[in-house]
Amino acid sequence: MSIGLRLTASQHATLRDHLFPGDGNEAVAVALCGRRAAGPRQWLVVRKIVPIAYEQCSVRTPDRVTWSTETLMPLLDEAAQRDYGVLKIHSHPGGFPEFSESDDASDVDLFDGVHGCIDGEKPHASAVMLPGGKIFGRAVHVGNAFEQLHVVSVVGDDLHFWYDKQSVEPPREFTRRHAQVFGRGTVEKLKHLRVAVIGCSGTGSPLIVQLARLGVGMLLLVDPDVVEEKNLNRIYGATFDDAELRRAKVDVLARTVRNMGLGTSVLPIQKDLFDSDVVRLVAGCDMVFGCMDSVEGRHLLNRLTTFYLLPYFDLGVKLESDGMGNVDYVGGVVHYIQPGGSSLLSRGVYSLDEVHAESLRRTDPVAYAEQRRSRYITGVSEDRPAVISVNTQVASMAVNEFLARIHPFRDDPNGDFAVHRLIISRGELYREPDGPPCNLLMKYVGRGDMNPLLDLPSLSSNMG
Repeated sequence: MSIGLRLTASQHATLRDHLFPGDGNEAVAVALCGRRAAGPRQWLVVRKIVPIAYEQCSVRTPDRVTWSTETLMPLLDEAAQRDYGVLKIHSHPGGFPEFSESDDASDVDLFDGVHGCIDGEKPHASAVMLPGGKIFGRAVHVGNAFEQLHVVSVVGDDLHFWYDKQSVEPPREFTRRHAQVFGRGTVEKLKHLRVAVIGCSGTGSPLIVQLARLGVGMLLLVDPDVVEEKNLNRIYGATFDDAELRRAKVDVLARTVRNMGLGTSVLPIQKDLFDSDVVRLVAGCDMVFGCMDSVEGRHLLNRLTTFYLLPYFDLGVKLESDGMGNVDYVGGVVHYIQPGGSSLLSRGVYSLDEVHAESLRRTDPVAYAEQRRSRYITGVSEDRPAVISVNTQVASMAVNEFLARIHPFRDDPNGDFAVHRLIISRGELYREPDGPPCNLLMKYVGRGDMNPLLDLPSLSSNMG
């Protein structure tokens, strides 16, 4: 089993301000964390931070902090009621990159009490922040057995991943050029990442191929549909045999990735996102790319990534025709969504009325397919639009957006690029910053597992 910790950039900044007040002494904070507890890959996701006031610490020196646990008692009640994990995090102002002996003794005392107040076998965690902002930590199991956290990730305009053990192997030949451009550290991050791609046709297909050739460690592919002859012109690796045998799109893309032989593992899931098992699998990944036409699917994915603190790249392509063979508009957009920020809903990509209407249509496959087509290309009935170049260009925009956030390389800060809009028919490219937080989703930031899953009764029927 591996256990990771996620927090937002805003939460990280709050902790950093408190843990390093400028006096050179250690400080401490406590956080309640939602969980992703299913399977061998578990996560603690920060929900609420409670800084421990400096005056409540009986000892604060450059290498030690002792504090009153009275503040902790009401938090333990909340953690027990909502199945939250408890995180203790303190600073090492001198930069010591390991837990000290006094840290060990302090954690044993603290988590004896935590496990005594909260029933169950699920772990809690202790972490250390260093002066540069890096965090490392360990899970604390019942009986005070320590287990190093596999990774600590911070999701914001920039994406940070701090791993317990970095590979010492030199990059393989096919990634050496990436290392020259983006650096050895970026290549290391790529091969550790687990990336979910929801939708494996238009933009999803070229996106998957690019991620695999960059050396991403694992791809989770989710799409319920099969290959048909009409979409052979836009699914990389698909053949006439695949269409005749109606092979699943996820299986065709998985085969394409495996045939590369570049080391990327792939898990194809021939289901849609509206399944609790799929939601849990996606929640266990490090980031998500949404390549769907569905408004309802986008809304669910935005909700999922808010609950579990996942960075979310949403891809969209739009073509408009006058119905007489003339194309009026060709364009695409990449949205970068971070939990606690604006959402696709608050950015006006769709309305709740559209989500509700599409939800009703979902039980009628014919009407649902027609809805998807109408959003993909309007003004003409066309089963084989020549869009592979458009899809690939938008997919490339998304991949470059992803790379820019794990290894910032642009002249301007990543915060200026929350929306990247391309109007090919006009030769125009626009960018937009993030907007105000989404009022609907803000209350779910870091909530993690709950019943019903994602606070949606429709996902409660097949809860594990």
